[in-house]
Amino acid sequence: MFEQIFDNVRKKAPLIHNITNYVTANDCANMLLACGSSPIMADELKEAAEITAVCGGLNINIGTLNRRTIPAMFAAGKRSNELGHPVVFDPVGAGASAFRTDTALGLLKEVAFTVIRGNVSEIRSLAHGGGATRGVDAAAAERVTEENLDEAAAFAGEFARRTRAVVSITGAIDIVTDGERTFCIRNGRPEMAAVTGTGCQLSALTAAFVTANPDCPLAAAAAAVCAMGLCGEIAGRRLTDGCGNASYRNYMIDAMYRLTPAELEKGADYEVR
Repeated sequence: MFEQIFDNVRKKAPLIHNITNYVTANDCANMLLACGSSPIMADELKEAAEITAVCGGLNINIGTLNRRTIPAMFAAGKRSNELGHPVVFDPVGAGASAFRTDTALGLLKEVAFTVIRGNVSEIRSLAHGGGATRGVDAAAAERVTEENLDEAAAFAGEFARRTRAVVSITGAIDIVTDGERTFCIRNGRPEMAAVTGTGCQLSALTAAFVTANPDCPLAAAAAAVCAMGLCGEIAGRRLTDGCGNASYRNYMIDAMYRLTPAELEKGADYEVR
């Protein structure tokens, strides 16, 4: 299943419009190129709707939120909805401030998202209208573990049904659900948390996967999560005593560039509930 999904990304090379944060924009662009997609980074209101119209999918990320780019997010999101294009939402840091939370909730109200991807604290903040995050990281008490996996999956499923979107919660154990089926994914390595922007890269990657596979957004989002985690594992095996998180970041992008659809099919570690 994932083999065909990734093969579609390689063959179709979808063009993805990213309104993302300036901390990770370059890495997001390189991850899209590595998976076989193409990026456009455009956050100016005067061109946002026009740019998104020539792309296949849209990725909205509020990591470095500011008043200048917010109108472009709404304009691009609404235009993508009009065109029937997939839209991925990454509510980075939702719950950390009222401004950030209110903006995320406003986007949820006015834009129909195909996939909502974030850590568990960010998703809980959206679901409950507020919450506690440690900057852009998940609150320790909310992190998904084997012990609370059933509860977390049930929460994600309810939010997916409410928003009519695929909900992708990433962490040590990833949960991807549409409210009917749930993928519990165990790919990845702890070192991924030491690199700024692995989540942002995954959101861009998710946009490419769902754009190339519009008929199966749940499986496509799950495949993207598995691919990112698997590349984290591959990168980890390349680390030597002289390597740090900068090398690890580059190795992950290299791993995605070299990953084959067959390797993804074989290396994906997940269960479906």
